[in-house]
Amino acid sequence: MRRDMADQDAETTGLETPEPAAEPSYGADAVVDLSGDQTVSRADYENLLAEKDQLVDRVARLQAEFENARKRGEREKVEYRDYATGNIVELFLPVVDNFELALKSSGTAEQLRSGVELIVKQMEGILGQLSVTPVPTVGVEFDPRIHEALGSVEREDIPDQHVAEEIRRGYRLRERLLRPALVRVASNSKQASE
Repeated sequence: MRRDMADQDAETTGLETPEPAAEPSYGADAVVDLSGDQTVSRADYENLLAEKDQLVDRVARLQAEFENARKRGEREKVEYRDYATGNIVELFLPVVDNFELALKSSGTAEQLRSGVELIVKQMEGILGQLSVTPVPTVGVEFDPRIHEALGSVEREDIPDQHVAEEIRRGYRLRERLLRPALVRVASNSKQASE
């Protein structure tokens, strides 16, 4: 019906209606115009399309492999951390057992104190096995990289700017500082004025 109306319009206006363009049909040896100045045979065009599909598929597979490797790496990292934590906790379980025994004991305060001292030595031994060492404090020169000053005290028996008191012990794991030592620093007015 639309075609008839277009023919009638053409008759009344004297213009011819253009025929719709036919879809090109490509044979195996037909030529495909890619961009005006480039042409390839239909077989080459089909090969290029197939190669493109293969490359897209390959990229998708590589992306999937990469994502799987990333997830596997994260999972192995968590498993390793859990394994390492388990080994360390296992070392400290006897210490916890000894604390529980100390709490259950009905000995004197002096016996309890000596028991706790033994537990502290046991913990220091375990820390030594793990390469954790205390930060040197009393008598050494104040070093802001390993000491945290809580204040100063007037002392004449200790050189100026040396650690006078340890408030809380600091620790290192090999060369890495785990926690700085909280200290009070000596202020020796006699030495400072000289």
